[in-house]
Amino acid sequence: MSQHLSDQEIIRREKLKNLAEAGIEAYPAALYPVSHYSSEIKSAFSEETKEAFTDVCIAGRVMSINDKGKVFFIKVQDSKGIIQLYVKRDEICPEEDKTFWQLAIKGLDLGDFIGVKGFVFITKTGETSIHAKEITLLAKALKPLPVVKRDEDGNLHDAVTDPEFRYRQRYADLVINPDVKKTFTQRTTIINTIRDFLNERGALEVDTPVLQSIPGGAAARPFTTHHNALDVPFYLRIANELYLKRLIVGGFDWVYEFSRNFRNEGMDRTHNPEFTVLEWYTAYKDYFWMMEITEQLMEKLAIAVHGTTDVQVGDKVISFKAPYKRISILDAIKENTGMDVSSMDEDELREVARKLNIHADNTMGKGKLIDELFGETSESKFIQPTFIIDYPVEMSPLTKKHRSKQGLVERFELMINGKEIANAYTELNDPIDQRERFEEQAQLMERGDDEAMFIDQDFLRALEYGMPPTSGIGIGIDRLVMLLTNQPSIQDVLFFPQMRPEKG
Repeated sequence: MSQHLSDQEIIRREKLKNLAEAGIEAYPAALYPVSHYSSEIKSAFSEETKEAFTDVCIAGRVMSINDKGKVFFIKVQDSKGIIQLYVKRDEICPEEDKTFWQLAIKGLDLGDFIGVKGFVFITKTGETSIHAKEITLLAKALKPLPVVKRDEDGNLHDAVTDPEFRYRQRYADLVINPDVKKTFTQRTTIINTIRDFLNERGALEVDTPVLQSIPGGAAARPFTTHHNALDVPFYLRIANELYLKRLIVGGFDWVYEFSRNFRNEGMDRTHNPEFTVLEWYTAYKDYFWMMEITEQLMEKLAIAVHGTTDVQVGDKVISFKAPYKRISILDAIKENTGMDVSSMDEDELREVARKLNIHADNTMGKGKLIDELFGETSESKFIQPTFIIDYPVEMSPLTKKHRSKQGLVERFELMINGKEIANAYTELNDPIDQRERFEEQAQLMERGDDEAMFIDQDFLRALEYGMPPTSGIGIGIDRLVMLLTNQPSIQDVLFFPQMRPEKG
C-alpha cells in the first residue's frame, strides 16, 4: 500500500536520513537514566533546595522550540507535566564540529523525544527551568502533532476537540490534551479504591472465562465466534454472574471480578460493545445489606476522587452522601405517568406503551414491557442517587422472589444522574424455580426475543448441589467513571473505544 506523505513528513524523513549519514542514532536502544520529573522539579525547587537539583536528568517530548540562534528555549513534556530547557550551543557542542548542534538540536521537531542532563535554575522571568549540559535524541517523530496553543504559564488554548481524531488517535490526544490523562488516572484511582474497599472486607478477587459455551448472566445479544479444534460455537461473555455463583456453591463466601464484557448491541454516549463491569457475590447476605454497602462504597469513591461527597456533574451537584432514596419500579412509573401498571397483563402493558408512543412489539414479554416503560418515562428523572427496588418477577430471571410481596423479586438498580450505575439482587438459589425461569426465557427466545437468556444446564446442576443465601451486584465501571470525572460520553473514559473502521 502506498503511503501519502505531507510536506512536513517528507522534511522529517530527510532529517532522519541526514542524522543517519552523520552517525547520529535517532532511535537509540540504551537505557536512559531518568532521575526527576517536571512536576517534582517545579514544586520542590527553591533557593533553599537548589543544591539537590545541581544534577538532574529528565526525558520527554519536545512541545515547543524558541530558536535564538546560539541559544534555544525548549519546552519538554514528560509524564508529569511540562518544563522549560535553556540550551546554549557552546555548552552542548564546545568542539569545532557543530554537526550535532545543526542536525540534532537545530533539527529538532515538535514531538521528538529527548533526554536532558543539567541543573535547575530560575530565569529572569521567574520560570523554573533546566540549564541543559547534555542532550540525547531518544526518538525522532516522523508525523507532526496537531498544533495547539499554550500561554506562558503552560495553559492550553485552542484544544483539539474533534472526536473522530481524539478517539481514533488516542495516543496523540493524550499528548496534546493534558486533561485527558487526568481522566484516566482518576479511573485508576476509582478501580484501586474499589479493590481496596473489597479486599479490606475479606473479598477474594477471581477470574472467570471470557469465552463461554453459553452466554449467561444477563439479557443481551452476544458476539459469536467459533472454536476450530472443538468445532463448536463460543460466545464472548455478556456477564460473569453465573460463574461467580458457581464459586459461591464451591465454598467461597465473597468473590469479585472486574469483568470485561461484550454485547453485540448499539453504540451511543453510554454504551460501548466492549465494557467493564465489577460484579461481586457475598454468601449469607441479601439486597438490603447490599444497598447499605453500596452506599458506603459510593461515598468512599466520591471522596477518593474529589475529597468530598458532593460532585459536580454537568450543571448539577450530586450528593453521594448516604442514605439514598428507595422507591419501587412500579411506584416510579406511577409517579411519572400517573398510571398504575402493577396489576396489568402483557396486552394491557403493550397498550399503555403504545399510548405513550413507546416501542412495544409482540416479541416483548411483560418484563421487557415494564422495563421499556420505566426506561422511557422515569429513568432520566432520578438525578440524585436512588435505589429503584422490587421489580416484577418477569424482569428478573436470576432473582429470588420477594419474601413479602407477591409477584415481585428482591432486586434494586442504583440510578444516578438519570442512568443505571448498578444492578443487584437477593440471588435465586432454588434450582427448581431457576429452571422454570430459564424455561420461560427459552419461550421468549422462540418468540423472537434475541436478548432472552439461554438455559445453562451446568449452572442448574451447580445450584442442585446447594448455594447458600447470597446477594450479588454488578456495577458499570465505565458509567461510574463518567459520573465521577464529569465526562459526557463513554468514549471519553475508554482509552480506545470501538469505532467504524477507518476509510482507506
